[in-house]
Amino acid sequence: MPKKIKKTKKQAVRKIVKIKVSKPIGRVTHYYGGIGVAIIKFNKPVSVGAMLHYKGATTDFKKAAGSMQFNHKEIKKASKGKQIGIKVPKRVREGDEVYEIL
Repeated sequence: MPKKIKKTKKQAVRKIVKIKVSKPIGRVTHYYGGIGVAIIKFNKPVSVGAMLHYKGATTDFKKAAGSMQFNHKEIKKASKGKQIGIKVPKRVREGDEVYEIL
């Protein structure tokens, strides 16, 4: 008869955790501190209301995309390759990456 193998508590509790690594969808090209607006060049289309994660050397916060403008005109969706102005609550720096939270 085969022997039964007993599992220890540590073996029974062990779980595999998959971490989803996303690619940046944009990069901050400029920041206007007086009005709190970041100019972001997007690699893919982004709509107003999308949850964005701003990440850089000293920057790390999440905020839904609120007001978006292109050439001083309000837009609802930023297309790929365009530089869009977005109102942000905190300071961002040139080169900070922008990720979309799904």
